[in-house]
Amino acid sequence: MEKLFSKIAIVGAGAIGCYYGARLARAGGDVRFLIRSDLARVRERGLRVKTPDEEIVLPGVHAAGTPEEIGPCDLVLVALKTTANAALGRLLGPLVHGRTTIVTLQNGLGSDEELARLFGAERVAGGLCFIGVNRVAPGEIVCLTPGSVSFGEFQRPAGGRVRALADMFSRAGVRTIVSDNLAELRWKKLVWNVPFNGLAIAAGGVTTDVLTGDEELLAAARALMLEIVAAARAVTGCEIPPQFVEKQIEVTKAMGPYKPSSLIDFLEGREVEVESIWGEPLRRARAAGVDAPRLAMLYALVRRLAAR
Repeated sequence: MEKLFSKIAIVGAGAIGCYYGARLARAGGDVRFLIRSDLARVRERGLRVKTPDEEIVLPGVHAAGTPEEIGPCDLVLVALKTTANAALGRLLGPLVHGRTTIVTLQNGLGSDEELARLFGAERVAGGLCFIGVNRVAPGEIVCLTPGSVSFGEFQRPAGGRVRALADMFSRAGVRTIVSDNLAELRWKKLVWNVPFNGLAIAAGGVTTDVLTGDEELLAAARALMLEIVAAARAVTGCEIPPQFVEKQIEVTKAMGPYKPSSLIDFLEGREVEVESIWGEPLRRARAAGVDAPRLAMLYALVRRLAAR
């Protein structure tokens, strides 16, 4: 089944795209990276990924500046920020052939539906990356917590191709989970992303150890997590257990002074994924009859701060 994905494109070569792309390439995959700002540096020096257990050095990688240079692929992994989703049609069109599978590794809500609208729901799957990873320099990635990737298919149970995808990632050294409910996976990721990305910005640009080490900030994070659990129940019917919330808090405490991706974007003056992480979940919660006042307040605050 792994031969389903003989040629792989990574669209969005930030921390997530470079980390998983490097692992797949080292395992023997024919991986092509679509890169924008770091193209010259990666072409010259390749990729370097540091993890708690090893260092992956790929001196030569297939790096391209346009999708036309890559051409049609069997698997397209979308690791762009959702703020770039308006370009999905232009970027992915040249990469797609009749049997291409498109997997979005993006945060938040809305990308699955947009990809389905552009390319057909039958092509679309998702991967939720429960990982602590940062881009520290062009072509250089540091992974603090390898975590796992949970895969599911859009609007249908997991089939053979998503299991082949998970097997390919497993062979590359990534812990994987396959789920029949992609929507539940997305809300589970929001249980972490909403509070820790949002409060890191709203509390003045602080790392996660500050959030978990302050009694009031931790209480705010936990309350937000429980609102997301309630919203997930109303929107999807899934029941996220209380121990999942506590597990996420414990994992975050163990990460130390970690900068969530939205905080890095905010501090470096880049556009923050406000709508996919806070806006769209709030709209779907309200449409399902859940008020979510804490989420509403955080959304308004992050939106205002990010617009400055």
